[in-house]
Parts: sequence; C-alpha cells; structure tokens
Amino acid sequence: MPVSNPKRPVGELDLTDVDFVSILSELDDGVIITDKRGTIVFYNKQQAELDGLNPEYVVGRKVVDIYSLDEETSKIMRCIRTQKPLIGHFFIYQTFKGHVVNTIHSVFPLFKNDQLIGTVCFVKDYHILDKTIASNYTRMTQHKPNLGNGTRFTFSDIVSADSKFLDCIKTARLAADSPSPVMLFGKTGTGKEMFAQSIHNYSFRKQRQFMAVNCAAIPENLLEGILFGTTKGAFTSALDRPGLIEQANKGTLFLDEVNSMPVTLQSKLLRVLQERKVRRVGSLKETEIDLKIVSTVNKEPRRAIAEGELRIDLFYRLGVVFIHIPALGERPEDIVILTNHFIDKLNFILGKKVEGISEEVMALFRNYGWPGNVRELEHIIEGAMNRVGDGKLIQSRHLPDFFTHVAFFEPSARERDEIKNPPDPQTLVEEAIVDRVRPSAITELQSHAEQLARQEKEVICRVLGEQRGSITRSAKQLGISRQLLHYKMKKHGINRKEFL
Repeated sequence: MPVSNPKRPVGELDLTDVDFVSILSELDDGVIITDKRGTIVFYNKQQAELDGLNPEYVVGRKVVDIYSLDEETSKIMRCIRTQKPLIGHFFIYQTFKGHVVNTIHSVFPLFKNDQLIGTVCFVKDYHILDKTIASNYTRMTQHKPNLGNGTRFTFSDIVSADSKFLDCIKTARLAADSPSPVMLFGKTGTGKEMFAQSIHNYSFRKQRQFMAVNCAAIPENLLEGILFGTTKGAFTSALDRPGLIEQANKGTLFLDEVNSMPVTLQSKLLRVLQERKVRRVGSLKETEIDLKIVSTVNKEPRRAIAEGELRIDLFYRLGVVFIHIPALGERPEDIVILTNHFIDKLNFILGKKVEGISEEVMALFRNYGWPGNVRELEHIIEGAMNRVGDGKLIQSRHLPDFFTHVAFFEPSARERDEIKNPPDPQTLVEEAIVDRVRPSAITELQSHAEQLARQEKEVICRVLGEQRGSITRSAKQLGISRQLLHYKMKKHGINRKEFL
C-alpha cells in the first residue's frame, strides 16, 4: 500500500484513507481473501449467496475445507503456489455441502515487501454473466455461430468437474501452441470435436482456418482428392483444386476417425506429415505446408493397429500427444453438472422455465450406462423438456419409453454370440422346453420381451428415418456398433431401403 504524501494538497485522494473492505463487501462479484496458507479471512455476502453458506462459518477455515477441492484443483491454492495471477478462468466447483457453482474466477496474489501474504479472489456467477452479456445466445450449442475460422467451440464451452476430464483439458491447453500432433480417443458423444476446435482456438493459429474431415463418412475414391487436392486432367472431370491439407495451411486440420481412412491413404498422409509437403493427385508439384494436426480414433489405438485399421507408424506420428477422454459413465459426478447446464441452455432456446429433474429421474440417470455419452444426455433432456409443458421438474414420464430399460441397447452375452453364430430356431424351442418354466412366468416374460422388442424396433426405425437410412450415422446416434445394428435390423425385419 503506498505511503501518503505529507505535502499533498488538502482534498487530494490518499489511498491509505480508503476503506476497501467496505467496498468489497458491497461488490456485485463474490470476493474471497485468504492468507498465504489458504485460510479465508474475508468472505463477502455475494459469495455467501453464490455458495449458499454462512460467512460466520466460512471465515477462519481453509479453502480446501470449504470446497471439494485440493491443493492442485483449487485456483486459490494454485495462485499461492505459483504466486502468479489467474485471470478469467472458467471454473465449476462444489461446496462441502454438495452445492455446485458455475463461475468465472480471477485470483491475484497479495504482497508486502515482496513477500506473499495472501490472495484475493473475484468470482463471477457464470449463469448471470451468461444472461447479461448480449452475446449469450452464442453460447448455446445448437445455435452457436461459426467464429469465422470454421469453429464454434472454445474450452469455456466444455463443462466438467471430473478430475480426469479436467486433466484432459489441461493437457489439451498445453499442447495447443505446440507443433506436435494431438490424437483424441473417446467413445461417440464424449466431445472429441469440441476438444479439437478448442485446441485450435486456444492456439496462435486461431485466426487461421480449422478444416475438418470425417474419414469414415467419405468414400475412398473421393477422400484422396478431398484431402490432397486434384489437378486438371488427373481423371475424368478433375479440376485444379486444393485439398483440405492445403486449405488448412497455417491453421489446423482435424482428421475425425482417422482409423477409418484406407491404409493406402494413411501411408500417403504419413509422407505428407514427415516431409511437410503435399502433392495434389495427378501433379508433380509439391507445396510446403505448416499446420497443426488433430485426429481422433473411435477405438483403442492398439486394437485398431492389431486389426489392421491403423498403421503403427502413423499412430506414432499422430499420437505424439495422446488424450483419452473419459466416457460419461466413468465420471458420474458430471451428470448433475451437465444436466443443470443443458437445462439452463435449453430453457433459453425453448423458452421454458424448467428448474431441474426429479429424484427419480436423477436415480435413473445415475444408473444408466450412457452409451451415447454427453450427446445422448443432451438429447434425452431436450426431448423431456419438449414434453414437460409448463412443469418445473422433469419427471420420469417425460423421458422416452425405452429409457427406463437401462440395458436396452446393450447386447446381451447371447446377442453377442448370436451376431457371430446365429442359433437354430429348433434349438431355442428345445431350450424353452428343458427350462420347465411355469406357464404364467413364460407368459409374463414373453409379454415383457415383446414390449421391449416393439420399443426397440420403433427407436431404430425412427433413427434410421432421421439419418435417411445411413447405417454409420444411425449406429453412432444409437451408441452401438454397425454390426450390432445390422443384427437388430435383421432380427426385427427392418429394410434399410425403406428409409433411403
């Protein structure tokens, strides 16, 4: 604090005369002041409202005792450890009472005679901030516009409180400015493309283009030209056209499901990465390139290599920084956070005033396996909010009929075996006779099985209709493999041609 000047004119401002504590007490933002050990010495009423805690209980206790954080995850403790400010950090935390708060944190170290004496932390309520900024509409996933570089997402759009997931974000941030390629591995719906776009927007390349290609969705005979470009005369109707690799020069190229790329093209891609030069199809000229490569695989890389889907040398080249994004089923604590996040988002989009979900629905959510991960959770909530009417809570009756059967899309051991070795119908009849189940039980089981089969068939037909008969896209939306979808279509007598 500066020393007052004894010669200053009367009426001039002297900062030593200002009562900053009373100002911080009335500030709209939450304020926490700690000593150098992380013990809270000041806690204003706005922060108390945000946390739902009594200031008299909080003051005098350590930050890690008040919040479900440790020395590594607490922003305040990190500031104490590094003695450097943390400004504008998107942060979700939980109090010791279980209350989850979505915020923007800025923490500053406090010094006296060059010695650290504590920290001051300013906390903005993310939800209030999101509603008061004119651009809040752009934060809604379904309506978030292109940022002008081929992306829509940044790290601030990724919501989680899981330590493993937060480690993934930390690694992705650290790798953003590095020229090293990044490979993302995670199940369908875990947010791999959000990570890829966020990496681009966190890097010095963010003013350049982000070019994305789904290697599984494009036929082999077209993928080569799309990636590497074409030269007029190389084949019938070929034009002089740069490929995505050239178009992404100085920016980022995102290769989604790279293990679905034909092995012949993988070898050509490997050469491009090693030489940092690309040659269009039918051309002898090479163009130098400088770009960041972010790729994804939809199965464990070692398994993809063993099955001949991914070249091992390409994996070593693309997987320099390897990030395994955990599935939603592996981070159950995020179900509450993401549910509230999607309800807030969809309230804005749909014009609703839903306050949350019932305890019964939360129990169902916690017990469900979430094969479609975060994407499935969002779709389930959106569907329920379209059925809730003017209600304040999402009830189980607002969920899809199939949702109460938590193993609905999970293949049983018998189904997995039948996919490879379809059973003889006579064998099934003989098994039923040998089982000697009482008739009433057989009737009940048959009725339940028929109901599940009808519901399963209805959902598969609906998804096939939405995806216009695409097996790949339908299987991805359902969270099952193409092979299992083919099996279920055959079992239910579903003809793909009806949906083309």
